[in-house]
Amino acid sequence: MTDYTFAYGDTTVTLPLDERQVLGVVRGNRVPPVSDIRAALYDALDHPVDSLPLRARVRRGMRIALIVSDMSRFWMRQDLVVPHLIAYLNDCGVSDESITIVIANGTHEGGSEQDLRTLLTDAVYDRIRAVNHDCLADDLVCIGETAHGTKVSIHPAAAAADLVIALGAATYHVMAGYGGGRKSILPGISSLETIRHNHAFALDPARFRSNPLIGNGVTAGNPLNEDMCEAAALLGNLFTVNLVMNADMVLCSVFCGHPLTSWQRACRAVDEVMRVPVPQRADVIVASCGGFPKDMSLYQGTKTIDNIEFALKPGGTLVILMEARDGGGPAEYFDWIGPLQDGTFEEKLRSHFTIPGYIFLLNCEQAQRYRILMLTGVAPEVLAPMGIQAFIDPAKLLEAARLEGKSIYVIPNGSAVMPYVEGEA
Repeated sequence: MTDYTFAYGDTTVTLPLDERQVLGVVRGNRVPPVSDIRAALYDALDHPVDSLPLRARVRRGMRIALIVSDMSRFWMRQDLVVPHLIAYLNDCGVSDESITIVIANGTHEGGSEQDLRTLLTDAVYDRIRAVNHDCLADDLVCIGETAHGTKVSIHPAAAAADLVIALGAATYHVMAGYGGGRKSILPGISSLETIRHNHAFALDPARFRSNPLIGNGVTAGNPLNEDMCEAAALLGNLFTVNLVMNADMVLCSVFCGHPLTSWQRACRAVDEVMRVPVPQRADVIVASCGGFPKDMSLYQGTKTIDNIEFALKPGGTLVILMEARDGGGPAEYFDWIGPLQDGTFEEKLRSHFTIPGYIFLLNCEQAQRYRILMLTGVAPEVLAPMGIQAFIDPAKLLEAARLEGKSIYVIPNGSAVMPYVEGEA
């Protein structure tokens, strides 16, 4: 037996596994971090993808809207980038008074002053006007309609700006394929109506299930992604700054420029970090989300399942370590247990689509495809209706997993790797 140690919340858990059954330990590819963020950012701004350099696009007196992701995306460490971006604009002759920072909250509640100071740094917050986007505000501006029938209404500061600069990070996204890029516009600064119409594409219109056209890393033919791209294209004056993190969640590359092609280049860089070939699917995967904050809740932690399920056989066993100190996460995540149990889930999710509701549906689908055993602080009776078995004792978890004679992959940080079998579609 060999002891394997996994991150769990702020601590670790050690599980003994039979080394003869372990096919391998799967980790993300090692990509060095950026050593000088200012230099890397300036280089990307001056040598953008399919665009004039940013300094050639700005001029004194322009109204500039800078879109920055909210606290739910703080893992991208906007605070290490925003001051340099503001300094670059100042160097180009843009005054502080000409810049408005819009926090891309999507449907999330706007952050407090301290949240904004954390995102932007005190120095930037004290100099530059920063506003929270409110998807229910009555002054949102309609800028057009996509070919998918989505009427796109956005924050007025962005609609009125001479130039919109969107700062985001590319990573895998179970609905949109990848985060970042066009997501700064939709859902970032869009109306609730716009967001709901777009996100409803996550459901199969023919029957109640996840749309088979969407998924992690899937963009071609993904109606939700294509609709987002069309919405961003309605802003003809959009310039994007796309960050990419390595497996340690540290900035490793920056791509700027054209809203679509610079983001696509960032997506390829995400693949270079996270996609790892494995020789075959295993009977069992034993994985951690990577500890806090990646396992702070089921809503956050189950993203690990989305990443790693490609290496698990249909009907296989997933042993996942997820502290989930915040339980399900947003209240509207576990609230869907009621409709699940009373038979109204489809009706209510289609009529009042929410991302937490969709993630809840996805997790229930995963529990039907695999046998999921979870070491977690969430009570077993809470997870049972979803089909997930919960444990607080690692020994009892391993006993219930029945690992004898089964092939196993060990994945220490499932939030930072996407294993795949070469040759599979």
